[in-house]
Amino acid sequence: MRRFATVLLAASALMPIAAHAEAAEAPAAGADISATDAIVVIGRGEARQAQTITARDIAIMIPGVSPMKAIEALPSVNFQSADPFGSYEWAQRVSIRGFNQNQLGFTLDGVPLGDASYGNLNGLHISRAIITDNLGATRVSQGAGNLGAQATNNLGGTVEFASMDPASRTGIDTAATYGSWSAKRLFVRANIAADSGARGFVAYAYQNTDKWKGYGQQRQHMVNAKGVLPLGGAELTGYFSFSDRAEVDYQDMSLEMLGRLGYRWDNVSGDYAYAVRLADIGANNGYTGAVSTNPSAGTAWPSPITNGDDAYYSGGGLRRDYLGYVGLKAPIGTFTASIKGYYHANNGRGLWWTPYVNSPNGVPMALRTTEYAIKRGGAFGTINGEIGAHKLEVGGWIESNAFNQARRFYAVASRTDPGQGLLDWPSNPFYTQWEYAFHTDTFQYHVEDSIRLGGVTVNLGWKGFQVINRSAPIVQGSQATGRISSTDWFQPHVGLTYKVGAHGEAFASFSQSTRAFVAAATGSSPFATTQAGFAYLQGRLKPENSDTYEAGYRFADGRLNGTVGAYLVNFHNRLLGLSTGAGIIGNPTVLQNVGSVRSMGIEALLSAKLGGGFTATGSYAYNDSTYRNNVVTSTGAVIATAGKTTVDTPRHTARAEMAYDSTTWFGRIAGNYMSKRYFTYTNGLRSDSDGLGYVGGRLLIDLALGYKVATNFTPKPIELQLNIANLFDRQYIASIGTNGFGSVGDNQTMMVGTPRTIMASVKAGF
Repeated sequence: MRRFATVLLAASALMPIAAHAEAAEAPAAGADISATDAIVVIGRGEARQAQTITARDIAIMIPGVSPMKAIEALPSVNFQSADPFGSYEWAQRVSIRGFNQNQLGFTLDGVPLGDASYGNLNGLHISRAIITDNLGATRVSQGAGNLGAQATNNLGGTVEFASMDPASRTGIDTAATYGSWSAKRLFVRANIAADSGARGFVAYAYQNTDKWKGYGQQRQHMVNAKGVLPLGGAELTGYFSFSDRAEVDYQDMSLEMLGRLGYRWDNVSGDYAYAVRLADIGANNGYTGAVSTNPSAGTAWPSPITNGDDAYYSGGGLRRDYLGYVGLKAPIGTFTASIKGYYHANNGRGLWWTPYVNSPNGVPMALRTTEYAIKRGGAFGTINGEIGAHKLEVGGWIESNAFNQARRFYAVASRTDPGQGLLDWPSNPFYTQWEYAFHTDTFQYHVEDSIRLGGVTVNLGWKGFQVINRSAPIVQGSQATGRISSTDWFQPHVGLTYKVGAHGEAFASFSQSTRAFVAAATGSSPFATTQAGFAYLQGRLKPENSDTYEAGYRFADGRLNGTVGAYLVNFHNRLLGLSTGAGIIGNPTVLQNVGSVRSMGIEALLSAKLGGGFTATGSYAYNDSTYRNNVVTSTGAVIATAGKTTVDTPRHTARAEMAYDSTTWFGRIAGNYMSKRYFTYTNGLRSDSDGLGYVGGRLLIDLALGYKVATNFTPKPIELQLNIANLFDRQYIASIGTNGFGSVGDNQTMMVGTPRTIMASVKAGF
């Protein structure tokens, strides 16, 4: 296939040189978006499936909800989390056409956000990069994604977020929310505009909620600032974000645990004495392997607990992030050049009070951390313009990422005092198990050509990259060190669009994409294995890559806005990290290529203005993703995965909503359906052929109602808004794979979805 693509693109050299199709950034809240009152804008002129969610859709959601939540309305997008705001990172999962978030590209104003992993190795979640109220638009490409996106992992698509530009008026916007689980949120944004055209804003958001089950809180402080300065025909833009997020974990569940313990079972964070008792019992009966120091606690588990992993004292996540960029866009003759430099610093901790390790004072429990520190910076830029019938774009991106990761243990104070709060940053470890310094250098370029031939536009282009990963020990553990690289200088894209009448457009495309290796001591990284295992991988391990074919038709006439398409994806060199023990314990994995995946599907979306302030939107996606090979482990064992459905990939997803908006009232009712999802690679629960390793489908209904109050002292009406998520209080399993996936069996790797949640908000602008 690569030889075919090379010949095809070489043939295009017979045409006059040209290029381009999509910009490197997601569309900001500019004229093309703000000029329409549509909630979803289809990607006209695109040779692939693409849609944009506008700020109108985000505004009617629960204030402060994760920006990822908005895109679940689009076909083939599956988003799950386990908290009311959808931002609890351990449980946050998003997939597109069966590709998980580590295989998707994420950017904010073009700045790379990394692979959205909880391990936090090369970026940050969008929930920590921007306050939701400051988003202008979100653009989703369900295929291989934009060539110009700053991402080396976008096998299955890109999600490009765009911050809103500062307003051209001086004023203040505020919002306050209160609701279920003592949830509180405050947002304020001050905007300043000068007659010269210079403008900017500073915004602050505070969010705090109790967990909906168990004990603990999830809270966040965020500050955003953005400025735009006209410089003649050029424009200078700057952005800054600070985030301080802390969250107490929910317990990972299995099907057996849900049946025995119930949907509201959680860790025992509110009862430290009980947690110590459980740790004593686990040490006495040999379950945890910790040294027994209190034989009088006995060896029998108190009902309904049957093992030491049913409940822990607590776990949590701490993240502090600084993100900023400065960009310049300027005309150069008939071309336009843009360049942007950015920097991101992160400090993070993953917390787990483990009963598997004794503290030095003899308590059979200790606080284990996985600690993260990121310092990464980079720059990217493009030059684009038109030459005759051609639209040309050439761009490049470089990044240097210094990532430090460590595993440490901290003592609990005593049997009656844990010594620190659930969301405190720990200090003075008694043991460092391992610590590594990772460095990743990325270079990427892209070339695009869009050729207009009457009603037909032909898109040609490619991108290439080299990513070099290095690891050096600070405290040597069992993981590997060394150097490994991923290089693919030619990842082609060929596509065309054909205008059908005044409002229709047919499209088709073919794309190839490669995912670079990542550098970390945990997860699906070549370094998360032994030194001998790493030596074996050198020269043998291949990066994942995909071939994506898609075709479809879109239509937009101001009243109807819709698209329908079909796709085929052949995914090669799938990487699988086979764990050598329980996921939470953190044993080294064995990473290997295990074959291919084939995905086929159809997607449809339709939005219609019904008159009288009513609009209706519906989307549906069918996906058939299967493993094409059995897995043969390093010991020669065969795992029967060939022909089985890929994990966490529902075959059917659908969403339908009815919305209303007038000068006084607004509202929306939406239903979201998802069919069953498998959580084992063989689809088996008790054997590799029983087909019972799945969680059932679910239908969720959300409701939003609002009222606008016109006043004499505010330039726009005050809005009163009520949001009810999971209106009918359905019990369901939200995220799966939180502790990875197994070949067979009932794994403790699921998160329960949030029950009915009610939030009331007031919004005002001055």
